Amino acid sequence: MTLARDESLDLDAARARFEDATDFTMAVEEEFALVDPATLDLVHGFERLFEEAQADPVLADSVRGELIDTEVEIRSGRSLDFAEMKARQRQRRRLLFELAGREGRALAACGTHPWASYLDQAIIDTPHYNRLRAELGWVAQRNNTWSLHVHVGVRGADRAVAVCDSLRNALPLLLAISANSPFLDGRDTSLASVRTQIFTRTFPRCGIHEPFGSWDAYAGFVDLLERTRSIVESTQLWWSIRPHHRFGTVEVRICDAQSGGEESFGLAGLMIAAVAQAAADHDDGRLEAPLRPREVEENLWRAIRHGLDGSMIDFGSGAEVTTPSAVEGLLAWTAPARAHLGIDLGGWDPTGPNGAQRARAELERGGSVADAYRAAVTLTADSYVAGG
Repeated sequence: MTLARDESLDLDAARARFEDATDFTMAVEEEFALVDPATLDLVHGFERLFEEAQADPVLADSVRGELIDTEVEIRSGRSLDFAEMKARQRQRRRLLFELAGREGRALAACGTHPWASYLDQAIIDTPHYNRLRAELGWVAQRNNTWSLHVHVGVRGADRAVAVCDSLRNALPLLLAISANSPFLDGRDTSLASVRTQIFTRTFPRCGIHEPFGSWDAYAGFVDLLERTRSIVESTQLWWSIRPHHRFGTVEVRICDAQSGGEESFGLAGLMIAAVAQAAADHDDGRLEAPLRPREVEENLWRAIRHGLDGSMIDFGSGAEVTTPSAVEGLLAWTAPARAHLGIDLGGWDPTGPNGAQRARAELERGGSVADAYRAAVTLTADSYVAGG
């Protein structure tokens, strides 16, 4: 079978998009599980939900599928500032939740479903996802996970690659802040983000890539992957941060889905500010040098295992620091970008408690895994529309 070449792999066109990009436009993508309101079991039905969404001009342009038919994604679309992005996403959230309610579905925002079997899930019927099913087999079937992504416009292809290279250092910390998937197969996994373990440890071209150094080096590797038939479209580059070929953005993809609407906005704002601050540091000649892959990997494991309850390695000093202390450093570093872009984190506290900590607190009070998940689903219902 011969596959048509995907336009996103026209690397000259992709480079031109970055050269023409507008700095610090932004967008957020939020993923939700479709669950039964009574039992909280995953329920099939993305295709019907998507068909119904086509009747609404806002939802038709913003509802997307993500691999399995028990999942739905809502996208804000390109926004010029943080206030616009939040306003756009609030409208889309409200419309999506109303549509899901009419269809008898609740929406859940956690990194994993605590007890659903991946064997019961169905991959949605699109050319892209059928290709993944054929190529990846069990790997695609097993990936029942939900996440939060942001896109940030970055002008200049080499500059975008430099931002991606440097921000690798901060990705484990962003994951620790977001950790919201401690449960799988009906039990506590002892991990803070089992979603990350499932996704980044199984998918090819995933996790945190090594530094590329320049657009030419990046494009050369992508071109090799295409010529050797490893990929046929750029979305098969599943790295936790990547230059997005179609949009001319840096996309940050490391974080678990957030159960609270305000914490989702707060985390999105922090990720956007990190990209913008890295770009500003690049312009000022003080962009932090990329850590070596083995160093990033060590902190990534700490984030997966302990989330905000652990520590990170400061490779500059060669010492451990508590993860909340490292978060304070991230807040201080991004403060100029947040002020410049009008990013207000509101009442959200990135030092915690996060979703994983709240879930385990429920267990410590004598609750069950199901009780903890119900509390998260209730928080989602209460905050993504009314409060978010």
